[in-house]
Amino acid sequence: MTQLTELTLSELRRKLAARELSSREVTQAYLQRIAATNGGLNAFLTVCTDSALAEADAADARIAAGNAAPLTGIPLALKDIFLAEGTRTTCGSKILENFTAPYDGTAVAKLKAQGAVLLGKLNMDEFAMGSSNENSAFGTARNPWNKGHVAGGSSGGSAAAVAARQAVATLGTDTGGSIRQPASHCGVVGLKPTYGRVSRYGVIAYASSLDQVGPLTRTVEDCAMMLDGIAGFDPLDSTSIDTPAGGYAAGLDGDLKGVRIGLPKEYFIDGLDPDVKQAVDAAIATCKSLGAELVEVSLPHTDFAVACYYLIATAEASSNLARYDGIRYGKRVEEGSGLIEMYRQSRAAGFGPEVKRRIMLGTYALSSGYYDAYYLKAQKVRTLIRDDFTAAFNNVDVLLTPVAPTPAFKIGEKSNDPLQMYLSDIFTIPVNLAGTCAMSQPCGFSKAGLPIGLQLIGKPFAEGELLRIAHAFEQATDWHKKHAGI
Repeated sequence: MTQLTELTLSELRRKLAARELSSREVTQAYLQRIAATNGGLNAFLTVCTDSALAEADAADARIAAGNAAPLTGIPLALKDIFLAEGTRTTCGSKILENFTAPYDGTAVAKLKAQGAVLLGKLNMDEFAMGSSNENSAFGTARNPWNKGHVAGGSSGGSAAAVAARQAVATLGTDTGGSIRQPASHCGVVGLKPTYGRVSRYGVIAYASSLDQVGPLTRTVEDCAMMLDGIAGFDPLDSTSIDTPAGGYAAGLDGDLKGVRIGLPKEYFIDGLDPDVKQAVDAAIATCKSLGAELVEVSLPHTDFAVACYYLIATAEASSNLARYDGIRYGKRVEEGSGLIEMYRQSRAAGFGPEVKRRIMLGTYALSSGYYDAYYLKAQKVRTLIRDDFTAAFNNVDVLLTPVAPTPAFKIGEKSNDPLQMYLSDIFTIPVNLAGTCAMSQPCGFSKAGLPIGLQLIGKPFAEGELLRIAHAFEQATDWHKKHAGI
């Protein structure tokens, strides 16, 4: 049964369509895998055994009737930030520990409409605020390659589950690198689509102008199939863009001949870990050998991205998290002398230290007398960062950079130094500020045996081109075939 969990999504789809396997067989194999491995990884917060088997049986009936969609019968899992009707949804926080979602978010509804099997909900940094999954109220998700190291964040459980073969693919969210960084640390593929490409309806908000939904998978082809399943306009999301979407898996052909790849000089810095530099340099050499033209470009406002992000993101978080007051849903502490005291006690007990830190930072940035000095100025810098990308894409097809300055660090290594933790997203944050698409794919390993990811950044709404280039690189290497082996 374990061998079934080694099949990629595309392989599994072909075998299910040919009736060589049943969805129930595959789902049972994954449930057994989760039971055997999750105790040491803590990737799953909720396992939906009964409903998953029922969905698998329904998928088998659908396949037998000749009415299958590409994702019918495929066992997937969701970051615990997605609302799935009737399913516990915590967002990694004590304040939502016992919250049950009353409806399906759009991305979840699309997966269900295709007949996908939902195995459960995955660990994450509380309210998606973190780069290591150490901020989860329910314990840290561990890296399958080395359990003493972080899986990355905030979608740490989503990346760990794919790497550990607990799900064939997962969904995460990316606000400042929260899909790409854990994908890099766990040796899987992770895509942040262009802002507006995938609906955010039914996704618990952290920073509304930055959050984006995307897949984590084992291969680029699997990633394209997942994006085909969730992309598209949604009238329920006011930030959704009505532009053609789909056909991503069908477009994975061609090579890198004539492709112009930009290398932003600001991303190849002295502080880059030697193992990361070596792996990325080797990836650049591979792209050149495949016929790509390498062009040095500049993104001159990169140095301001982290400061800009932590003003805008925290300001939006301060607004979004005001709804958690203990009145309508979520944790309520009954102690206190009145309504304000009840609010204070409930939020103090329900939120963890990193969430409290970011709420306070954001509230300060939005407060009277400071709005123009901080939040407004950050928005102006954001425009400059976006303009940097626009100018660069006038000369190149895609940008190539590291995903993170280092491989996955040890659990606890940066817990007492928030600034160092924030800087671990220095190469991913600018993409969210610019609103364009980007992805991480495996490109090597450190001397300690930890995965290293390569970041490709595409033009707005050019996910098809981005995936095609990533696929050409993947076909020329074997990094995606490596297994964590737990």
